Amino acid sequence: MGTPELISPRSPRVAAARRLARRNFRGKERRFIAEGPQAVREAAAHRGGDGEPTLIELFATPEAAERYADIIGAAHTAGARVHLAGADVLADVSQTVTPQGLIGVCRFLDSPFPEILAAKPTLVAVLANVRDPGNAGTVLRCADAAGADAVVLTDASVDLYNPKSVRASVGSIFHLPVAVGVPVEQAVQGLRDAGVRILAADGAGADDLDDELDAGTMGGPTAWVFGNEAWGLPEETRALADAVVRVPIHGKAESLNLATAAAVCLYASARAQRPRRAPDA
Repeated sequence: MGTPELISPRSPRVAAARRLARRNFRGKERRFIAEGPQAVREAAAHRGGDGEPTLIELFATPEAAERYADIIGAAHTAGARVHLAGADVLADVSQTVTPQGLIGVCRFLDSPFPEILAAKPTLVAVLANVRDPGNAGTVLRCADAAGADAVVLTDASVDLYNPKSVRASVGSIFHLPVAVGVPVEQAVQGLRDAGVRILAADGAGADDLDDELDAGTMGGPTAWVFGNEAWGLPEETRALADAVVRVPIHGKAESLNLATAAAVCLYASARAQRPRRAPDA
């Protein structure tokens, strides 16, 4: 693989990777950055819908290459070009204060919305007007953990490939289909036409999540629409839903943040959709 001196901060490849911090360059190149061992490991194992490997290039410090030899091997197997690099190179490309020694350059991996609908999803998270990249990535991680079939980011939401979104997903961006740039009206109508019930999560919702669970209304295919943490969902978006549901606050907390509320809602649906086990005889 060479020595660290083979790749310097002035290398054209390093410059190209550095420019992926900017959204317009990511969109032009259809590439994004994945940092850290967990994200790079998942990227090396992932293939797009066309069967092509997602990981294109990997920069690793000698220390990280030794510590994560399995990831380096997986990157080679995936056909990625692997560069040993000094810590100065990683710091130049990284969007974090303390880089973890591995930075991958990946192909875009979002899925067309019609493909998500064609797969007959039973649990979907729709992010409408979610502008904070950390929130978007964390909700994606929650959706993955809850066993959701897909995530949809509307055209008014943050870029899926923002480095903070990718980091906050902790590798989940590589685990489930994500559609981007879908107008919220189109997302809701498409999911409804596919037989999915639309629930808008809102702290001022008329329906209580506990009541929905007690009534047994959450066992069918469901899409949760989550809004901006600061101002929630606008009235026109709430009006699109079959029900506007609030997570009950049993203590004295003023509210839940977006990612926490999303986790509660998605897990409630996941539990309602699971077949109940018969009690032991």
